[in-house]
Amino acid sequence: MLIKTSRREWLRSAAYGVGGFAVGGMMPGGGWLGVPQANAAATFVDPLAPKKPHFPAKVKSVIWLHMDGAPSTLDLYDYKPELQRLAGQDIPSSFLEGIKTSTQGGVGKLFVSNNRSWKQYGQSGAWFSDLLPNLAQQADKLTFVKSSVTVGATHDISILKLNTGDLSPGRPSLGAWVAYALGSGNPDLPPYVVLYGGQREPRAGSVNWSSGFLPAVYQGTAFRPGAQPILHQAPPELIGLEQQRESLDLLHRLNDIRSDARPQDSELSARTNSYDLAYRMEATAPEAVDLAKETAATKALYGLDDEATRDMGTVLLRARRLVERNVRFVHVVSGPIAGLGQGDDASWDAHRQLEQNHSAHARAIDKPVAGLLADLQSRGLLDDTLIVWTSEFGRTPYGQSGDGRDHNPWGYTQWLAGGGLKHGLTYGRTDEIGLKTVENPVDTYDLHATVLQLLGLDHLKTIYLRAGRAERPTVVYGKVVNDILA
Repeated sequence: MLIKTSRREWLRSAAYGVGGFAVGGMMPGGGWLGVPQANAAATFVDPLAPKKPHFPAKVKSVIWLHMDGAPSTLDLYDYKPELQRLAGQDIPSSFLEGIKTSTQGGVGKLFVSNNRSWKQYGQSGAWFSDLLPNLAQQADKLTFVKSSVTVGATHDISILKLNTGDLSPGRPSLGAWVAYALGSGNPDLPPYVVLYGGQREPRAGSVNWSSGFLPAVYQGTAFRPGAQPILHQAPPELIGLEQQRESLDLLHRLNDIRSDARPQDSELSARTNSYDLAYRMEATAPEAVDLAKETAATKALYGLDDEATRDMGTVLLRARRLVERNVRFVHVVSGPIAGLGQGDDASWDAHRQLEQNHSAHARAIDKPVAGLLADLQSRGLLDDTLIVWTSEFGRTPYGQSGDGRDHNPWGYTQWLAGGGLKHGLTYGRTDEIGLKTVENPVDTYDLHATVLQLLGLDHLKTIYLRAGRAERPTVVYGKVVNDILA
């Protein structure tokens, strides 16, 4: 019996035998090697060819550190003596003005951990709690935004807004916009890579590094945790390089036959052209994420010699190696901590037992993040790299459980470090108990506009035409936070 197979289905199945890559299923979240680059077809216009920015860039690469679950920045960076004084009491009603009860969820008594202590560090005098002793030593490298605001108070919605600027799936992630606007800085590696800790895909998955309505070529390429983050990287034992190259060339010729008739099919174009990058990555990618040649001192700097910090340390050392090789955007998501429970309890989402939760998570990220900053500086890379420490929202000064904190989109802390910034600066503030922003609010759109500005891109001029509409990364919002720029 003859079975009719569509050309798309044939290409999808062929992926498992070409170049040794299961391109159709090698990446988490159903993602394939989403950053293709073809050079076999003479008529192909490389969508990832380097493009000039609108003006001279301050940085070349971004490391986007998403603390999944939303840490309490009240327990990390935002010291509030008044909260300490009022701990255990009902929140004064004046602080709740303007907060809608539909998003508030409920109010418990003001909470402060009995174990918390605070000190100021560096010439900037930045406040850090005892949870971050290593990062505190890097205080003068950081630019704090203590007036962050967002929309939504549920994780999936707010994470989506953090990464794509929208509350519903369908828009490109910030990394995809960067890949679209600037192209690739290294033809042998994807321009947009996603790294995460733990052994499961981050909350909400690949929609947060999607290319949205941009061509599929610009979506993020997720590298799995573990010793071999790129599955099926080695070529099949019985296929030589010459035979592999011939197979790839054949696929490109087949695609060219009908490419003029299907110009709108960006997924097919991205899939077939990804084979070329996969072929080149057989040599470049394993070396890029292989930590074997890193010195013992460097590994210790990131905490690879400690079980508590090894996971995030490995991820961040790989992030440094990727920006060192001119990857444009490295999207890092913190992983769950074993022993803290299941689901949200294993992330920073400390509705209860905040002390246990944040002690474990802070220890997991403190030394690796501090090590990343120190390592980038020692290698002369810090001035060319932008590091953004962020989360989907913050946490309230109270919690309904009595020993935790609830979701807070009204005022929380994020920080940036690297080129083009005023280091040691604190911008904006929240009220006396850390509930609401009262000065210089910075929305997700403003953060995106500022990141693009540092990359040499005007967010108002970064345009993609879709169905006659000029789309841009910040939709119809966003302003550059010029006060934090050098």
